[in-house]
Amino acid sequence: MSAPAIMPEERLAATLARLILDPAAPPARHIAVGAASPIPAAACWLVKLLGHPVRLSLLHRRGGNPFTEGTRELFDLTGQGRIDLFFLGGGQIDGEANLNLVGTGDWPGTGVRFPGSFGSAFMYFMTPRTILFREEHSPRVLVEKVDNISAPGVSPPGVFRRGTAQALVTGKCVFRFHPDRARFSLESLHPGESVESVREATGFAFDVSDAVPATPDPTEAELGLLRGRVCDEMVETYPEFCARVWGRSRAA
Repeated sequence: MSAPAIMPEERLAATLARLILDPAAPPARHIAVGAASPIPAAACWLVKLLGHPVRLSLLHRRGGNPFTEGTRELFDLTGQGRIDLFFLGGGQIDGEANLNLVGTGDWPGTGVRFPGSFGSAFMYFMTPRTILFREEHSPRVLVEKVDNISAPGVSPPGVFRRGTAQALVTGKCVFRFHPDRARFSLESLHPGESVESVREATGFAFDVSDAVPATPDPTEAELGLLRGRVCDEMVETYPEFCARVWGRSRAA
């Protein structure tokens, strides 16, 4: 009997895990994951269960959330420089890594309304590493210029910020961000995608090397952990996700 096919969510989780462990990036000793982020959460559990000494603060998990005063304590820790990596997305993301969580149209979002900026700007400025993540890869999400800037990708000289985006992972590819020129480059392509298909689905311009590699498949060890111990850790918090991706329910 053949092994189950690799699910897109498994590939994305393994891809995020590799970015977390990128040896060229500052170490991620304490990672925070916001609510409703099952794929980043799976990536973080994968890193931890692979044996890497990381501390996880999972804001959507009762047993894994050490904070008793909501996000106030998360912001305090981040301001003290004690959160190394965070994940952010946006209703719109542009080619300078600006995020829009407000809405489309003129301020305050007179068209489609998004959930709101909340602490995105603070976390973007004060966290040394931010990985941007959005499954949907379309011109309505990846735009030339966001309608409203909730969190800027780069800042003028003299403005204090600890870090910027490291990368943007989507359902089609991985982009690497270059803050020195406020621009993305195409780092890898998921199965079935090409430079042309990514260009057609992307509203902003990006750099492309002569040969863009394929995004690596998860290894057998990574798949074994994702389908086993990672799912065990996530099934209570994300039951619908675990049921859809791994066929597991809370009672299993």
